[in-house]
Amino acid sequence: MNFASDTWAPAHPKVLEALHTVNAGYFPAYGDDASMERVTEMIRDMFEAPQAAVYLVSTGTAANSLALATYAMPWSAIYCHELAHIDDDECGGPEFFTGGAKLVLLPGKHGKVLPSVLSEKLAVKPRRDVHKIQNGVLSLTNVTELGAVYSAAEISALADVAKSHDLPVHLDGARFSNAIVASGATPAEMTWKAGVDVVSFGGSKNGLMGVEAVVLFDPDKAWEFELRRKRAGHLVAKHRYLSAQMEAYLSNNLWRELAENANAQGAYLAKGLGSVDGAWFVHPQEANMMFCAWDRPGHDRARAANVPLGSYTIEGRDGRDQMAARLVTNWSTTTSEVDQFVDLIAQPGSAR
Repeated sequence: MNFASDTWAPAHPKVLEALHTVNAGYFPAYGDDASMERVTEMIRDMFEAPQAAVYLVSTGTAANSLALATYAMPWSAIYCHELAHIDDDECGGPEFFTGGAKLVLLPGKHGKVLPSVLSEKLAVKPRRDVHKIQNGVLSLTNVTELGAVYSAAEISALADVAKSHDLPVHLDGARFSNAIVASGATPAEMTWKAGVDVVSFGGSKNGLMGVEAVVLFDPDKAWEFELRRKRAGHLVAKHRYLSAQMEAYLSNNLWRELAENANAQGAYLAKGLGSVDGAWFVHPQEANMMFCAWDRPGHDRARAANVPLGSYTIEGRDGRDQMAARLVTNWSTTTSEVDQFVDLIAQPGSAR
């Protein structure tokens, strides 16, 4: 059992089968393979965006950084949550790829930015002052880094504020599939219909070996993105291995099926944790990632059983000696694994 991260999970068998199939014979390089043509049309259908430009890269860092670089100038600001992945986990990738754009961090509970906070920040920023960083892009993350899910309406409200200040909107969708399943929105409703200009549609956290799609809803940005991808070293020669993974992911809505299991197991895990004496959630559990605190002996038992956990100290409730941990379920998580974990952390002999 492993709840450290969905990036630790294996690739889905259908993805491996697709890779085996495409490994036989010769195929055009650099994205000119027939599979990529099918992927482009499948993603356009999925997002109800027949003119969208679709590109594949192998990492989330490349997807987000190249997408942002296509919209942000070196002298502009990228507004994002203070715990956004693009700030906290990309080693300065967005700044590097944009040639120096500044990340401006915004506060907000559970990893969400509020329209009022964004509006207030933008209201005090001079629009034309050569001494100041200029407005650039709004970047949102769904699912957020703290496990919360933006609704389509919430994204639309933020996009309205951004567009009133001429800011395009980028959506970091590393867990986009989980957000779609949790919210009940369609991919179109969560993106361009809500005002999003570009989205990274993640696959590596949801059953792929290593593929992310960048979907640009403005086709006029396509050529610039292509040039940036090549110049950055992210145009893969044997592109068919990326295309094959993504095609398997999209076929018969496998992406949704895998996210549904991850979210369902997340809900089941949350229910089990909620039955543990003294356990409580630091942030709301809404998709497949949660932050929960429980008594320290439970953490000790988990470590002794070699269960990977990102534990951290926290002020316990009711005077208890407690720690918290981030827990993430994935497409391959089973109810048996959840039950074993909950039993492990529960106090011996306690009722659940």
